[in-house]
Amino acid sequence: MKPVNPSNDASQGIEDLRKEIDAIDEEMVYLLGKRQDQVSQIVALKRAHGIPVYHPAREENLISSRRDQARKTGLDPDYIEDLYRLILRQSRVKQTAHMARKGIRPGANVLLIGGKGSMGKYFHRWFDEAGYNVRILSRNDWHLVDELCSKIDLAIISVPIDVTTEVAGKLGPHLPNDCILADITSIKGPPLKAMLQAHEGPVIGLHPLFGPTTSTMDKQIIVVTPGRNQSACQWLIDQFGAWGSIIIQAEASEHDEIMGMVQALRHFATFAFGQFLHEKGADLHRTLEFSSPIYRLELVMVGRLFAQDSSLYSEIIFSSQKRRRLLKDYVKSLSNNLAMLEEGDKELFQSEFKKVADWFAPFSEQAMRESSYLIDKLIERF
Repeated sequence: MKPVNPSNDASQGIEDLRKEIDAIDEEMVYLLGKRQDQVSQIVALKRAHGIPVYHPAREENLISSRRDQARKTGLDPDYIEDLYRLILRQSRVKQTAHMARKGIRPGANVLLIGGKGSMGKYFHRWFDEAGYNVRILSRNDWHLVDELCSKIDLAIISVPIDVTTEVAGKLGPHLPNDCILADITSIKGPPLKAMLQAHEGPVIGLHPLFGPTTSTMDKQIIVVTPGRNQSACQWLIDQFGAWGSIIIQAEASEHDEIMGMVQALRHFATFAFGQFLHEKGADLHRTLEFSSPIYRLELVMVGRLFAQDSSLYSEIIFSSQKRRRLLKDYVKSLSNNLAMLEEGDKELFQSEFKKVADWFAPFSEQAMRESSYLIDKLIERF
């Protein structure tokens, strides 16, 4: 009798298991396809009733349920969460693509002032694909302003911040009384005031917190600042919701104060870091060889800033005296640390560190969780 070759038995066993795994993989793809069919039916219902794509509570409940199921099955809950967030995002993107062709008021006339700029072109595409009649008023078209404004339902000002108030005043007298007048600048106080003075009809301020390179509006934030006759502006807000955007309501004063921190201070601090690296002649590629993932992430954000148009950031940073005062306070705050550095005062550093750490404490757990997630993803990528 011939002796049994263990290696042959192992090979056959592995082959049999691989076939079972392949069958399971095929079943998983089939089930994902079946899931997508159900999503398509939901899309049809949402389109018919103008229901927003993104439902945060539903998604978080689903993630929590799948994490619980993973624990009971002996799987890593984080692994299952990552998998389902990818599935859910793909589902939202597909829904958004369908909803982009769903107009809340199809056939309405939309005028984009500055429509040949990058954001103007971006919104032109979205409104056009949703069935709106889109017109453009560029700087050389003012002799046609009456014709372009005739019977329009919505006028969106998409021009640089420093000329927005001037354009609003120039445009207002030509608008129909029931036309919505909106702007998309990153500062809201002065533009909103100018629009209210120039136009007696519905007025609303908008600030899309994304740029023209964004491929989808899925979960992209749009801040809405009320001006006049909010009910008449609701269809425009609903349209952004149908496209997948998250709508945040804020008064103009609150918006401008928060964006001073979120945009102006952050961009200026990033600019100053990049400027310092340049002055020191740092070898960026060499530093990356020695870098931790968090340094790479920080450097990537600096590089991202300097890969874009400087005029965009100068408009944001220098848009108001209040923002410039904030940034001067920031620079002064940095200079206050000179004595600590000159004296090598570790105790003072630790004391200041503890004060700030205590202030950050309510946010610390979330910060650690989110930054760890980003670092892990960066490690996977590089």
